[in-house]
Parts: sequence; structure tokens; C-alpha cells
Amino acid sequence: MDDVRSFIDASQAFFEAFAAVGWTALVLAVFFHVAKLVLRVRAWQNIVRAAYPGVDVPWNAVFGGYIAGVGVNSVAPARGGDLVKLYLVKHRVRDSTYPTLTSTLVVETLFDFVVSTALFLYALKLGLLPGVPDLPALPAFDWTFVVEHPRVAVFFGSVLLGGIVLFVAWASRQVTAFRAKVVRGFAILRDRRAFLVQVVSWQALSWIARAAAIFFFLRAFHVEATVETTVAVLVVQGLSTLLPFTPGGAGTQQAVLVFALAGAAAKSTLLAFSVGMQIVTVAVNVALGFGAIALMLGTLRWRRHVFAPSEGLVPPGETTNGAAAEPAAPPSRSALRG
Repeated sequence: MDDVRSFIDASQAFFEAFAAVGWTALVLAVFFHVAKLVLRVRAWQNIVRAAYPGVDVPWNAVFGGYIAGVGVNSVAPARGGDLVKLYLVKHRVRDSTYPTLTSTLVVETLFDFVVSTALFLYALKLGLLPGVPDLPALPAFDWTFVVEHPRVAVFFGSVLLGGIVLFVAWASRQVTAFRAKVVRGFAILRDRRAFLVQVVSWQALSWIARAAAIFFFLRAFHVEATVETTVAVLVVQGLSTLLPFTPGGAGTQQAVLVFALAGAAAKSTLLAFSVGMQIVTVAVNVALGFGAIALMLGTLRWRRHVFAPSEGLVPPGETTNGAAAEPAAPPSRSALRG
């Protein structure tokens, strides 16, 4: 009976904290979240431009593809949105290829890796993250499974890594054209100044916008907004996407955040913050992402397009160069028989 009463009290406290959200701070948080996405799109556009000099890389195509990928990643596990992102941009940038575009996404993560590592070390120094002995006690499948079954996790991780290494080695030796396409995506790294000005500068601004969004999310849900709490949330968001078993790291993010922010507010308030921030960001990402898919594909059935490479990404009755398309001739009887 006491357990039931405790559960009811905890639930009531959670919903009260969730209902007392500060709307001004929440609007500012959403604004900076969207600004972060816009800044990241500009950085990726410059990477793609460097890979295809002289080719028109339209802003609306890159923005739509990137935002669509973010939207799908918010509701699909294993970063399925990256396939959508690549598909949409590939069919909007002339002569582009999947190997080159994939390697541009790798370039896009280089600065992020440096910043994330620095923040992670800072969070460890401050003791904001749980240690390995504490991970199994967290109510999150991703990390609990890895810690409780380290041999299984290492085995599957080694198999996955070995498969990637073998594939890259085979492709480098056997498929010269494939290797050339992959290398092309790293073109901007050959010009250090261009990389710093056209990529790092935009991504640095995106990190500032991301921190500002978290700061206002904290204030919106009445959690003490300090440098330490903001850094803790930034680090936890990065950790929750390392093992993308759930969309957006849902579950893992909430579990680690409650631990990392312990002492900054009541547990119900922290839970309201972590769940509320996740709900709002996912809602914004999905609205923008699937809106972009609807505009670019003319449908929300993105799987049909992504997994059917023979289909062109053009509006009905129009070719890739904007000219009207002739109606397809009906198949002959001999073709139907064959």
C-alpha cells in the first residue's frame, strides 16, 4: 500500500513539474534548437560544395535533406534518417554519389568529435557522469546490456568493426572508382583555411546555439541552469546516441540525466525536464523533417523512395532538368510474356 502511495505521489509531482513549464524560456529553447540545425546545414553544404567544385549545391536541397534525416532519426533507431538524408541530397545535386556524400558526413563529425571529447573529459573531472559500477543500476537498456554482458558486447562490436575494416580494405583494393569517390568527400580537408572558415566556424556557432537551447530548456523546467548542468546535458545527449538502439537515445538519456543532475532539482523535476526536452525536440524535428520529406518527395512514404533507387526524385510529369516528361509507353506484349 505504501509503495502504491509513493508511486502516486511521485507521478503527481512529475506532472505538476511538467505542467509548470516556463513558456517564454521554452520558446527561446526551440528557437536556438532550430538555429543549431540551420548552422549545421550550412557547414555540410560547404563540405559538399568542396567535394563537387563547379556544381550547383542548392541550399534548399541540402537543408531539406538534412532536416528530413534529423526528423526520421528522431523516430527511427540505428540512424535510419541518414539514409534519407543521403538519398534526398544525392537526387538534388548533379553527378553526386553515395560514397562521396557518406564521406562528407564523416567530415561533418570531426569537429563534433573534438568538442564532445573535451566536454566528456570536463564532465568526468567534475564527476557529473556515472561510473561503470553505477551503469547497471540505471534503468536504460542500452548501457545496462553492455555492462552486464561485456563479452557479448565486445564480440558483436569486434565483428562489426572487423566487417567494416574488411569491406573498406576490399573496396580500396578492388574498386578504384569507389575509393576515388570516398576520397572526394574529404576534399575540404586539403585546404585548412577553408575547413576552419567554412565548416568549423559554422559548427562552433551551432554548438553555442545548442548550449543556449539546453540552457533555456533547463530554465523552462525550473532546473538550475549553470555551466555545469548545461555541460552535463550536452555530454549525456552525446553518450545517448553512441548506441542508437532507441530513437534519439530515448530512455538512456533520461536515466543518465537524472543521475548527472542529481542535486540540481528534485527527481520529479529532473524527470520532467529530461522527458519534456525530449518530447519538444522530437516534435520539432519530426514536424520539420516530415514537412521537408512531403515537399521534396510529394509523399511521407520515404521508405518506398529510399529503398527503391530506380525511382527518380522528381515531381510527376517533370524530368531532372525541369523539362516536361513524356508519358511512359505501355509495355509490349512480348515484354509482358518475357
